[in-house]
Amino acid sequence: MPAVKATDLSKRFKGAKHDAVDALNFSVQSGAITGLLGPDGAGKTTLLRLMAGLLRPSGGVLEVLGRPMPDNSSELLQNIGYMPQKFGLYEDLSVLENLTLYARLQSVDTPGERIERLLHFTSLDPFQDRTAKALSGGMKQKLGLACALIKKPKLLLLDEPGVGVDPISRKELWKMVEALVDEQVAVVWSTSYLEEADRCQEVLLLSGGKALYRGSPQKAKANLEERVYTLSGDFDNRRDALEKVLAQEAMLDATLRGEQLRLLLRPGKTLPKKLLPELGGNISCHGTKPEFEDAFMNILDKKPPPRSVLSDLITPQSPIDTEVISARGLTKRFGDFTATDKVDFHISQGEIFGFLGPNGAGKSTTFKMLCGLLVPTKGSARVLGEDLYSSGAQVRGNIGYMAQKFSLYGNLSVRDNLEFFSGVYGLKGKRRKQRIEQMVETFELQEYLHSPAETLPLGLKQRLALACSVMHEPKVLFLDEPTSGVDPLTRKEFWTHINAMVKKGISIMVTTHFMEEAEYCDKIMLIYKGKAIATGSPERLKKQAKNATSMEEAFIDLIKDYDREHSHEH
Repeated sequence: MPAVKATDLSKRFKGAKHDAVDALNFSVQSGAITGLLGPDGAGKTTLLRLMAGLLRPSGGVLEVLGRPMPDNSSELLQNIGYMPQKFGLYEDLSVLENLTLYARLQSVDTPGERIERLLHFTSLDPFQDRTAKALSGGMKQKLGLACALIKKPKLLLLDEPGVGVDPISRKELWKMVEALVDEQVAVVWSTSYLEEADRCQEVLLLSGGKALYRGSPQKAKANLEERVYTLSGDFDNRRDALEKVLAQEAMLDATLRGEQLRLLLRPGKTLPKKLLPELGGNISCHGTKPEFEDAFMNILDKKPPPRSVLSDLITPQSPIDTEVISARGLTKRFGDFTATDKVDFHISQGEIFGFLGPNGAGKSTTFKMLCGLLVPTKGSARVLGEDLYSSGAQVRGNIGYMAQKFSLYGNLSVRDNLEFFSGVYGLKGKRRKQRIEQMVETFELQEYLHSPAETLPLGLKQRLALACSVMHEPKVLFLDEPTSGVDPLTRKEFWTHINAMVKKGISIMVTTHFMEEAEYCDKIMLIYKGKAIATGSPERLKKQAKNATSMEEAFIDLIKDYDREHSHEH
């Protein structure tokens, strides 16, 4: 008997025009991980909450562990473990106190024994006296998982447990969940990271509350063997090459992978032979293994825009002979804790510089110092040759900033946000009015102008945030995890804009947990324990990490190598 069975399951919220969950048919098996995939707003959280008994279906039938839902009997609910997106942790309680409280709420018979096992299972043993608010993102995820497992469930529901978490923490989380599957727990794992689909036995791919695909990830990729290729060689300019390739009729998708280009062809199409010599010298094309993202793009059957509509609005920057950004000995201490420790680097004009690092490594602190939001304890940062901290408004007028957590005013309308930020960035009169209209048109915000920003779907929020940060044509743009949680199509659209800005001479600094995005960077700095432990192009970092084949492998290997070399220091 399946752990969950849904027949024509629907949920519509009061006042909504569309169903949040629309006539879904699926089942979830015990001893397997079912991936719930789809962009923000696809209906993943609503579906999980229906399975957890927190919402009542509007239509159809939902059975969980053999009982029709909603069923609020404690016997059933104690067999369901649910880890919501916001963890449900008590921030001021310690790790041990959180677990003890959950054990009491769930009436666990021998709590001491169970808690000991979970502390060991999640490697939180050494941190049991630390308050939840003092944990890094990855550790919070582990504690959230431990709380969901306090009474060993038969069904475990995980709502985006990997969002905003670095690859090492994500890998550890997967390992823990896979161990539960061996004990015949049924797991539903919701995610917007498509590469995680390959670790699931079954996948339910949602968009706008509807199921686009249901089945194994292998089956979704099965017919793509002859359609996925890699181009490599001496590209004249890899960003121009990407634009040219995407513009081809035969192409459904193309992405940068470091020095290479990865392509997905439309069914029955081939790459025009005359194209390769136009891209550079010695360009060769060879077949490669399909990934779930290829399957997603194939199912969606929508092509990312080959060129950015934003690029027509950007005036090409005149060449700058100085370093656009430079940092020397940048250090930030909070009391006894050193968040950033003597970091040096420089960024040239028209370059994408990526900041990578595990949660709590010091990325955001370093980033905030470079935006002028934090003053360093020691060291200096210069933007366009001027000291960032003493030259004030002049320098800041050349900077655009898009924060990690949606940084606009949620209760103001879309138009009010555009008006406000254009004023903050010093735009006036006719020019201001013209830029606002251009941003509305470019990012297709017309029908949302009077909606409060907080009511927009995530993809549109990110578009609005980007519009607000670029309308004054900054010379330097800071993007802090700009595509966290958005669907792959929106993410690709975003990078089309970023690549276009770089080609016009704007310099961009970006932090990300998506290792595929790191491949778009010209240079990457890997920050760990507050220090810069490796810097170079994606290809160089892969070689440095014993010839890793992906940025994810390079990230994990370089951090493990650093720990091995410095183990005697602890």
